[in-house]
Amino acid sequence: MKTLRIFFAMALLFSFSDKLSAGQNGLQMKGTEDTAMRSNLEKATFAGGCFWCMEPPFEKLEGVVEVIAGYSGGHAENPTYEQVSSGRTGHAEVVQVVFDPAKISYEELLKVFWRNIDPTDRGGQFSDRGSQYRTAIFYHNEEQRLKADASKRNLQDSGKFKNSPIITEIVGFTNFYPAEDYHQDFYKKSSSRYNSYKRLSGREGFLKKNWESGEKYSADNRLKNFKKPSDEDLKQMLSPLQYKVSQEEGTERAFSNEYWDNKKEGIYVDIVSGEPLFSSLDKYNSGTGWPSFTKPLEPGNIVEKMDRKLLPERTEVRSKYGDSHLGHLFGDGPRPTGLRYCMNSAALRFIPKEDLEKEGYGKYLKLFKK
Repeated sequence: MKTLRIFFAMALLFSFSDKLSAGQNGLQMKGTEDTAMRSNLEKATFAGGCFWCMEPPFEKLEGVVEVIAGYSGGHAENPTYEQVSSGRTGHAEVVQVVFDPAKISYEELLKVFWRNIDPTDRGGQFSDRGSQYRTAIFYHNEEQRLKADASKRNLQDSGKFKNSPIITEIVGFTNFYPAEDYHQDFYKKSSSRYNSYKRLSGREGFLKKNWESGEKYSADNRLKNFKKPSDEDLKQMLSPLQYKVSQEEGTERAFSNEYWDNKKEGIYVDIVSGEPLFSSLDKYNSGTGWPSFTKPLEPGNIVEKMDRKLLPERTEVRSKYGDSHLGHLFGDGPRPTGLRYCMNSAALRFIPKEDLEKEGYGKYLKLFKK
Protein backbone atom coordinates (compact mmCIF):
# COMPACT_ATOMS: atom_id res chain seq x y z
CA MET A 1 0.00 0.00 0.00
CA LYS A 2 2.99 2.32 -0.36
CA THR A 3 2.29 2.99 -4.05
CA LEU A 4 0.34 6.19 -3.37
CA ARG A 5 3.08 7.65 -1.20
CA ILE A 6 5.92 6.66 -3.51
CA PHE A 7 4.12 8.15 -6.51
CA PHE A 8 3.87 11.57 -4.90
CA ALA A 9 7.38 11.40 -3.46
CA MET A 10 8.99 10.55 -6.79
CA ALA A 11 7.03 13.26 -8.58
CA LEU A 12 8.49 15.86 -6.28
CA LEU A 13 11.94 14.30 -6.13
CA PHE A 14 12.40 14.65 -9.86
CA SER A 15 11.60 18.37 -9.64
CA PHE A 16 14.25 19.10 -6.98
CA SER A 17 17.98 18.44 -7.08
CA ASP A 18 19.16 16.26 -4.21
CA LYS A 19 20.88 18.86 -2.03
CA LEU A 20 21.76 16.67 0.92
CA SER A 21 24.71 14.37 1.11
CA ALA A 22 25.38 12.40 4.29
CA GLY A 23 27.69 15.18 5.48
CA GLN A 24 25.14 17.90 4.75
CA ASN A 25 22.53 15.81 6.53
CA GLY A 26 24.71 15.83 9.63
CA LEU A 27 25.18 19.58 9.39
CA GLN A 28 21.43 20.09 9.20
CA MET A 29 20.96 17.96 12.31
CA LYS A 30 23.62 19.99 14.12
CA GLY A 31 21.84 23.17 13.06
CA THR A 32 18.65 21.84 14.58
CA GLU A 33 20.41 21.13 17.86
CA ASP A 34 21.95 24.59 17.91
CA THR A 35 18.52 26.13 17.33
CA ALA A 36 17.04 24.20 20.25
CA MET A 37 19.85 25.32 22.57
CA ARG A 38 19.32 29.01 21.79
CA SER A 39 17.56 30.90 24.50
CA ASN A 40 15.18 28.58 26.36
CA LEU A 41 13.78 26.67 23.41
CA GLU A 42 12.75 23.02 23.80
CA LYS A 43 12.14 20.11 21.44
CA ALA A 44 9.26 17.69 21.03
CA THR A 45 9.29 14.69 18.69
CA PHE A 46 6.12 13.05 17.35
CA ALA A 47 5.46 10.16 14.98
CA GLY A 48 2.09 10.40 13.28
CA GLY A 49 2.49 8.47 10.08
CA CYS A 50 3.34 10.48 6.97
CA PHE A 51 5.49 13.42 8.07
CA TRP A 52 4.20 15.50 5.18
CA CYS A 53 0.85 15.66 6.97
CA MET A 54 2.29 16.29 10.43
CA GLU A 55 4.31 19.42 9.61
CA PRO A 56 1.45 21.88 8.82
CA PRO A 57 -0.54 21.54 12.08
CA PHE A 58 2.51 22.46 14.18
CA GLU A 59 4.04 25.08 11.92
CA LYS A 60 0.91 27.20 12.20
CA LEU A 61 1.15 27.48 16.01
CA GLU A 62 2.37 30.63 17.71
CA GLY A 63 5.41 29.76 19.79
CA VAL A 64 6.66 27.07 17.41
CA VAL A 65 10.03 28.11 15.97
CA GLU A 66 10.73 25.25 13.58
CA VAL A 67 9.29 21.91 12.45
CA ILE A 68 11.56 19.39 10.73
CA ALA A 69 10.52 16.13 9.08
CA GLY A 70 12.80 13.22 9.85
CA TYR A 71 13.34 9.75 11.27
CA SER A 72 13.54 8.54 14.89
CA GLY A 73 13.51 5.39 16.95
CA GLY A 74 15.63 3.12 14.76
CA HIS A 75 19.03 1.49 14.83
CA ALA A 76 20.63 2.62 11.56
CA GLU A 77 22.64 5.84 11.41
CA ASN A 78 21.79 8.52 8.85
CA PRO A 79 19.09 6.44 7.14
CA THR A 80 17.69 7.43 3.78
CA TYR A 81 14.02 7.63 2.92
CA GLU A 82 14.30 4.42 0.91
CA GLN A 83 15.87 2.57 3.84
CA VAL A 84 13.25 3.77 6.32
CA SER A 85 10.45 2.99 3.87
CA SER A 86 11.63 -0.62 3.72
CA GLY A 87 10.66 -1.01 7.38
CA ARG A 88 14.00 -2.65 8.20
CA THR A 89 15.76 0.20 10.06
CA GLY A 90 13.28 0.43 12.94
CA HIS A 91 12.76 4.14 12.40
CA ALA A 92 9.44 5.93 12.27
CA GLU A 93 8.68 9.00 10.21
CA VAL A 94 8.51 11.89 12.69
CA VAL A 95 8.39 15.64 13.01
CA GLN A 96 10.67 17.37 15.47
CA VAL A 97 9.12 20.54 16.86
CA VAL A 98 11.34 23.30 18.27
CA PHE A 99 9.20 25.52 20.47
CA ASP A 100 9.28 28.31 23.02
CA PRO A 101 7.67 27.01 26.25
CA ALA A 102 7.00 30.60 27.32
CA LYS A 103 4.60 30.95 24.38
CA ILE A 104 3.20 27.44 23.92
CA SER A 105 3.16 24.52 26.32
CA TYR A 106 4.06 20.90 25.69
CA GLU A 107 0.49 20.00 26.66
CA GLU A 108 -0.81 22.16 23.80
CA LEU A 109 1.51 20.38 21.37
CA LEU A 110 0.18 17.04 22.61
CA LYS A 111 -3.39 18.14 21.92
CA VAL A 112 -2.46 19.06 18.35
CA PHE A 113 -0.69 15.72 17.93
CA TRP A 114 -3.69 13.62 19.01
CA ARG A 115 -6.04 15.59 16.77
CA ASN A 116 -4.02 14.73 13.65
CA ILE A 117 -3.65 10.95 13.93
CA ASP A 118 -5.60 7.73 14.35
CA PRO A 119 -4.28 6.61 17.77
CA THR A 120 -5.98 3.21 17.52
CA ASP A 121 -4.24 1.94 14.36
CA ARG A 122 -1.60 -0.73 15.10
CA GLY A 123 -0.48 -1.23 11.50
CA GLY A 124 0.46 2.29 10.43
CA GLN A 125 -1.59 5.32 9.49
CA PHE A 126 -4.33 5.29 6.86
CA SER A 127 -3.00 4.08 3.49
CA ASP A 128 0.61 3.96 4.78
CA ARG A 129 1.23 0.58 6.38
CA GLY A 130 4.20 -0.68 8.34
CA SER A 131 6.07 0.13 11.55
CA GLN A 132 7.76 3.11 9.87
CA TYR A 133 4.33 4.79 9.91
CA ARG A 134 3.47 3.93 13.51
CA THR A 135 2.32 6.58 15.97
CA ALA A 136 4.57 7.45 18.89
CA ILE A 137 5.54 10.21 21.28
CA PHE A 138 9.30 10.33 21.81
CA TYR A 139 9.75 12.13 25.14
CA HIS A 140 12.93 14.14 25.75
CA ASN A 141 12.76 14.22 29.56
CA GLU A 142 10.78 12.90 32.50
CA GLU A 143 8.44 15.88 32.55
CA GLN A 144 7.45 15.23 28.94
CA ARG A 145 6.92 11.54 29.72
CA LEU A 146 4.52 12.31 32.55
CA LYS A 147 2.58 14.82 30.48
CA ALA A 148 2.40 12.44 27.52
CA ASP A 149 1.17 9.61 29.75
CA ALA A 150 -1.48 11.87 31.28
CA SER A 151 -2.69 13.07 27.87
CA LYS A 152 -2.95 9.50 26.60
CA ARG A 153 -4.98 8.47 29.67
CA ASN A 154 -7.25 11.48 29.28
CA LEU A 155 -7.92 10.64 25.63
CA GLN A 156 -8.72 7.03 26.49
CA ASP A 157 -10.95 8.07 29.41
CA SER A 158 -12.79 10.61 27.25
CA GLY A 159 -14.56 7.78 25.42
CA LYS A 160 -13.86 9.34 22.04
CA PHE A 161 -12.45 6.03 20.82
CA LYS A 162 -14.44 3.93 23.28
CA ASN A 163 -14.48 0.83 21.08
CA SER A 164 -10.71 0.73 20.56
CA PRO A 165 -7.70 1.16 22.85
CA ILE A 166 -5.22 4.00 22.36
CA ILE A 167 -2.10 2.16 21.19
CA THR A 168 0.25 5.09 20.50
CA GLU A 169 3.66 4.37 22.02
CA ILE A 170 5.30 6.70 24.55
CA VAL A 171 9.03 5.99 24.42
CA GLY A 172 12.28 7.73 25.28
CA PHE A 173 13.93 9.80 22.57
CA THR A 174 17.21 8.33 21.29
CA ASN A 175 17.99 9.84 17.90
CA PHE A 176 16.73 12.10 15.13
CA TYR A 177 17.86 12.34 11.51
CA PRO A 178 16.36 15.05 9.27
CA ALA A 179 14.72 13.72 6.13
CA GLU A 180 15.91 14.66 2.67
CA ASP A 181 15.38 18.23 1.57
CA TYR A 182 12.57 17.43 -0.86
CA HIS A 183 10.48 16.13 2.05
CA GLN A 184 10.75 19.35 4.07
CA ASP A 185 7.66 21.59 3.81
CA PHE A 186 6.16 19.32 1.18
CA TYR A 187 2.77 20.97 1.68
CA LYS A 188 4.29 24.31 0.61
CA LYS A 189 6.51 23.06 -2.21
CA SER A 190 3.80 20.99 -3.84
CA SER A 191 0.45 21.98 -2.35
CA SER A 192 -1.70 20.30 -5.01
CA ARG A 193 0.09 16.96 -4.64
CA TYR A 194 -0.01 17.27 -0.86
CA ASN A 195 -3.75 17.96 -0.79
CA SER A 196 -4.42 15.05 -3.16
CA TYR A 197 -2.31 12.71 -1.06
CA LYS A 198 -3.95 13.74 2.22
CA ARG A 199 -7.42 13.18 0.74
CA LEU A 200 -6.69 9.92 -1.07
CA SER A 201 -4.78 8.41 1.86
CA GLY A 202 -7.90 8.59 4.03
CA ARG A 203 -6.41 10.92 6.63
CA GLU A 204 -8.49 13.94 5.70
CA GLY A 205 -11.77 12.04 5.94
CA PHE A 206 -10.84 10.48 9.28
CA LEU A 207 -9.93 13.81 10.85
CA LYS A 208 -13.12 15.47 9.63
CA LYS A 209 -15.24 12.60 10.91
CA ASN A 210 -13.62 12.43 14.32
CA TRP A 211 -12.72 16.03 15.08
CA GLU A 212 -14.74 18.39 12.91
CA SER A 213 -18.20 16.83 13.19
CA GLY A 214 -20.22 14.87 15.71
CA GLU A 215 -18.77 15.10 19.21
CA LYS A 216 -16.34 17.98 19.14
CA TYR A 217 -13.13 18.25 21.09
CA SER A 218 -14.20 20.67 23.79
CA ALA A 219 -13.57 21.64 27.36
CA ASP A 220 -17.04 20.35 28.27
CA ASN A 221 -16.29 16.87 26.92
CA ARG A 222 -12.91 16.75 28.63
CA LEU A 223 -14.35 17.74 32.01
CA LYS A 224 -16.99 14.99 31.91
CA ASN A 225 -14.19 12.47 32.29
CA PHE A 226 -11.64 14.57 34.16
CA LYS A 227 -9.68 12.85 36.89
CA LYS A 228 -7.33 14.90 39.00
CA PRO A 229 -3.74 13.68 38.59
CA SER A 230 -1.92 12.20 41.57
CA ASP A 231 0.08 14.51 43.79
CA GLU A 232 3.29 13.05 42.39
CA ASP A 233 2.19 13.77 38.83
CA LEU A 234 1.08 17.29 39.78
CA LYS A 235 4.52 18.05 41.14
CA GLN A 236 5.97 17.06 37.78
CA MET A 237 3.33 18.87 35.70
CA LEU A 238 3.35 22.18 37.60
CA SER A 239 6.10 24.64 38.38
CA PRO A 240 6.99 24.96 42.10
CA LEU A 241 5.01 28.20 42.31
CA GLN A 242 1.99 26.76 40.50
CA TYR A 243 2.00 23.77 42.83
CA LYS A 244 2.38 25.91 45.98
CA VAL A 245 -0.48 28.21 44.98
CA SER A 246 -2.98 25.74 43.54
CA GLN A 247 -2.32 22.75 45.82
CA GLU A 248 -1.04 24.31 49.07
CA GLU A 249 -3.17 27.49 49.08
CA GLY A 250 -0.18 29.74 48.63
CA THR A 251 -0.15 33.34 47.41
CA GLU A 252 2.11 34.78 44.75
CA ARG A 253 3.70 38.21 44.92
CA ALA A 254 1.62 41.21 43.90
CA PHE A 255 2.70 43.10 40.75
CA SER A 256 5.15 40.27 40.02
CA ASN A 257 2.93 37.61 38.48
CA GLU A 258 2.04 36.66 34.94
CA TYR A 259 -1.46 38.06 34.43
CA TRP A 260 -1.93 40.99 36.81
CA ASP A 261 -1.46 43.47 33.96
CA ASN A 262 -2.56 41.26 31.05
CA LYS A 263 -4.84 43.26 28.76
CA LYS A 264 -5.30 40.71 25.97
CA GLU A 265 -8.74 39.34 25.08
CA GLY A 266 -9.42 35.73 26.00
CA ILE A 267 -10.39 33.46 28.88
CA TYR A 268 -8.67 32.13 31.98
CA VAL A 269 -8.87 28.43 32.80
CA ASP A 270 -7.76 26.24 35.69
CA ILE A 271 -4.07 25.31 35.43
CA VAL A 272 -4.82 21.66 36.29
CA SER A 273 -8.21 20.79 34.79
CA GLY A 274 -8.59 23.40 32.06
CA GLU A 275 -12.10 24.29 33.21
CA PRO A 276 -13.17 27.79 32.10
CA LEU A 277 -13.19 30.26 35.00
CA PHE A 278 -12.96 33.93 33.99
CA SER A 279 -13.11 36.18 30.95
CA SER A 280 -10.94 39.16 30.08
CA LEU A 281 -14.20 41.06 29.55
CA ASP A 282 -14.78 40.98 33.31
CA LYS A 283 -11.18 41.74 34.30
CA TYR A 284 -10.34 45.15 35.71
CA ASN A 285 -7.44 47.00 37.31
CA SER A 286 -8.06 46.69 41.03
CA GLY A 287 -4.75 48.29 41.97
CA THR A 288 -3.86 45.25 44.07
CA GLY A 289 -1.28 43.68 41.74
CA TRP A 290 -3.27 40.48 41.20
CA PRO A 291 -5.66 39.64 38.33
CA SER A 292 -9.12 40.70 39.46
CA PHE A 293 -12.55 39.99 37.98
CA THR A 294 -16.04 41.25 38.71
CA LYS A 295 -17.68 37.87 38.02
CA PRO A 296 -16.88 34.33 36.86
CA LEU A 297 -17.23 33.21 33.26
CA GLU A 298 -18.77 29.92 34.42
CA PRO A 299 -20.26 30.27 37.93
CA GLY A 300 -20.79 26.49 38.08
CA ASN A 301 -17.02 25.98 37.97
CA ILE A 302 -16.44 28.20 41.03
CA VAL A 303 -16.59 26.83 44.59
CA GLU A 304 -16.61 29.23 47.55
CA LYS A 305 -15.41 28.18 51.01
CA MET A 306 -14.90 30.01 54.29
CA ASP A 307 -11.23 30.66 55.05
CA ARG A 308 -10.59 31.16 58.77
CA LYS A 309 -6.78 31.17 58.64
CA LEU A 310 -6.70 34.95 59.10
CA LEU A 311 -8.87 37.53 60.75
CA PRO A 312 -11.22 38.70 59.53
CA GLU A 313 -12.57 35.60 57.80
CA ARG A 314 -12.28 35.50 54.02
CA THR A 315 -14.06 33.64 51.24
CA GLU A 316 -11.72 31.25 49.46
CA VAL A 317 -12.33 30.55 45.75
CA ARG A 318 -11.57 27.08 44.34
CA SER A 319 -12.23 25.37 41.02
CA LYS A 320 -14.91 22.68 40.87
CA TYR A 321 -13.16 19.98 38.84
CA GLY A 322 -9.49 20.66 39.53
CA ASP A 323 -10.12 21.58 43.19
CA SER A 324 -7.38 24.16 42.80
CA HIS A 325 -7.00 27.06 45.19
CA LEU A 326 -7.50 30.13 42.99
CA GLY A 327 -7.65 33.08 45.38
CA HIS A 328 -10.27 34.94 47.42
CA LEU A 329 -13.53 36.82 46.92
CA PHE A 330 -14.02 40.31 48.35
CA GLY A 331 -16.93 42.74 48.41
CA ASP A 332 -15.05 45.87 47.36
CA GLY A 333 -15.35 45.51 43.59
CA PRO A 334 -16.89 47.95 41.09
CA ARG A 335 -20.45 48.04 39.89
CA PRO A 336 -22.59 46.30 38.84
CA THR A 337 -21.59 43.27 40.95
CA GLY A 338 -19.61 44.99 43.71
CA LEU A 339 -17.42 41.88 43.81
CA ARG A 340 -13.68 41.37 43.41
CA TYR A 341 -12.49 37.90 42.52
CA CYS A 342 -8.82 38.31 43.43
CA MET A 343 -6.99 35.44 41.73
CA ASN A 344 -3.45 34.08 41.58
CA SER A 345 -1.94 33.96 38.09
CA ALA A 346 -0.12 30.75 39.02
CA ALA A 347 -3.44 28.90 39.35
CA LEU A 348 -4.62 30.03 35.92
CA ARG A 349 -3.78 29.58 32.26
CA PHE A 350 -4.73 32.28 29.78
CA ILE A 351 -6.07 31.35 26.34
CA PRO A 352 -6.12 34.22 23.81
CA LYS A 353 -9.30 34.59 21.79
CA GLU A 354 -7.50 33.56 18.58
CA ASP A 355 -6.62 30.20 20.15
CA LEU A 356 -10.03 29.38 21.62
CA GLU A 357 -11.21 27.20 18.74
CA LYS A 358 -8.10 25.04 18.45
CA GLU A 359 -7.93 24.60 22.24
CA GLY A 360 -11.50 23.34 22.45
CA TYR A 361 -13.13 26.52 23.82
CA GLY A 362 -14.70 27.68 20.55
CA LYS A 363 -18.09 28.37 22.10
CA TYR A 364 -16.64 31.43 23.87
CA LEU A 365 -15.56 33.13 20.63
CA LYS A 366 -18.93 34.82 20.33
CA LEU A 367 -18.15 36.83 23.47
CA PHE A 368 -15.42 38.71 21.66
CA LYS A 369 -17.21 39.49 18.43
CA LYS A 370 -17.73 43.21 18.08
